[in-house]
Amino acid sequence: MRKEYTLLVNGKKYTLGQRTWIMGVINITPDSFSDGSLHFDKDKAVERGLQLREEGSDIIDIGGESTRPGSEPITAKEELRRVIPVISALREKTDSLISIDTTKPEVARAALDAGADIINDISSSSFDPKMFSLAAQYDAPVILMHMKGIPRNMQVNPFYENVLLEVKSFLKEKIEVAQAAGIEKEKIIIDPGIGFGKRHKDNLVLIKNLHFFEDLDRPILIGISRKSFIGKILGSPPQQRLEGTIAAAVLSIINGAHILRVHDVASVKRAVLVAETIIKEGQPSATFEESKEKKSSYVC
Repeated sequence: MRKEYTLLVNGKKYTLGQRTWIMGVINITPDSFSDGSLHFDKDKAVERGLQLREEGSDIIDIGGESTRPGSEPITAKEELRRVIPVISALREKTDSLISIDTTKPEVARAALDAGADIINDISSSSFDPKMFSLAAQYDAPVILMHMKGIPRNMQVNPFYENVLLEVKSFLKEKIEVAQAAGIEKEKIIIDPGIGFGKRHKDNLVLIKNLHFFEDLDRPILIGISRKSFIGKILGSPPQQRLEGTIAAAVLSIINGAHILRVHDVASVKRAVLVAETIIKEGQPSATFEESKEKKSSYVC
């Protein structure tokens, strides 16, 4: 069973671990690897956000800059133009938790002012150390992710002697730095960064061994949705990776994930419900040894 954690957001306490939380993704970009241009229009993005809420998202994650392998950064001005109108409109229409997927403090600040609740920084403040002080100033939770390199070059021959140890060491250090900046422990979530500077094998090792990160004592978010490791296994493009996403999602929660970041919210949520019901209610009423003893007592 997963360890339960308290997550503090806007003065409210949430419990993570009793059930899996779902983070629904909105990429307001023309070039994301999975759904680029589908929600580039503000109205379409807002409509998608409301749909994600109806499908059962606990968090709506909004990003305006593609972080696919090989992608180039955009200016803060352009990122603001993309995400702020969507966040403002969604905040007027829903009380769902909203996270801003950005590495730029100026974008995070404007997003929080517009109604976002959580900062999802794939660089864990490595791109700009001011991100942690901003989060502390706004009393906002942060998601700390491991990434080797930057999106433009992260998949150019990444290498690890031991991916589990290296990722854990990075996250441990970032947790300490975040707390030193004034971010409460109950406002920190960790993410091993599937697909971000990882070889195919590294992704599989991380998913299978999520329990390895339990002693960091923070809830685990994992983004497995439509990722390239699934495409390599199935030989399919991003839009045809639902079955693989569901398989990876179920294994992730069995291995300790608290939050799943996905595109196909309704399908994944239904699969997770079945998996969690089996995990919670599938314990036999008697042990194997007790069953053997009971069976032998019926023999004349």
